[in-house]
Amino acid sequence: MIKILTDSASDIEEEEAQKMGISMIPMEVRFGEQTYFDGVDLSHRQFFEKLVESNDFPKTSQINEYRWGEAFAKLTEGGDQVIAITLSSKLSGTFACAKTAAKRYPGQVFVVDSLSATTGERMLCEYAKRLLESGRDAASAVEALNESKTKIRILAVVDTLKYLRKGGRISGVAALAGEMLSVKPVVSVVDGEVKLAGKAIGSRKSNNLLMQLVEKSGGIDFSMPYGLMYSGLSDVYLKKYLHDSEALWKEHIDDPDAIPSYLIGSTIGAHIGPNAIGVAFFSN
Repeated sequence: MIKILTDSASDIEEEEAQKMGISMIPMEVRFGEQTYFDGVDLSHRQFFEKLVESNDFPKTSQINEYRWGEAFAKLTEGGDQVIAITLSSKLSGTFACAKTAAKRYPGQVFVVDSLSATTGERMLCEYAKRLLESGRDAASAVEALNESKTKIRILAVVDTLKYLRKGGRISGVAALAGEMLSVKPVVSVVDGEVKLAGKAIGSRKSNNLLMQLVEKSGGIDFSMPYGLMYSGLSDVYLKKYLHDSEALWKEHIDDPDAIPSYLIGSTIGAHIGPNAIGVAFFSN
């Protein structure tokens, strides 16, 4: 049997992972002196409640070699194989730790650097399931995943620069200037790294820019997994984006409300804060 394992940076919570038939190993999230397991004893919604209410800026920890080794030992009992799909190696040392732990299981454990995060990483897990259900063996499935992951695109509008400033991603001056001008940056994940793709003033213009960037990237391959994502305690901004971007979907999807949408978790949510919205897809 071939099993799929991912980390919680994929924003797949423990209960959902069980329903999907995959395993999830959680990141640690710390608020002050209190530590939680992302998606296990701290749900994504609870994370954003704490983010808004707490004076402590949350810190996330990579999954170390020991914890990966524990997971691999459990999942390979009885001779099973494992495909582990991790957060981008350019955003965390989690992939490197998984690779090191996997050396003790040659031919049994295969580690895939998603070069992505959040819904992009989730989509690679969903594609892995498809490959295995079609009868692929572990090695050929991994080859297909490594080939396809280069087509994953994540584009997101960030509502506030405050959390990027708190996390040290931008300067306080830049954050203050941006918030005074109501600038909404559009960020992308390119080759595993988060980069600024553009910026606009106001939600309407930022939503339009997001739609333009989706088209510029080659458009959405609707034969592959795709999804929308949002952060915070409400999806109202996501619904507005769906309305503004109707042209992207109407020829492919009868009911826009049926488009998969996911709440972003702590790994990325700590840096982008609430009220961000985004789209993740394999490009044509």
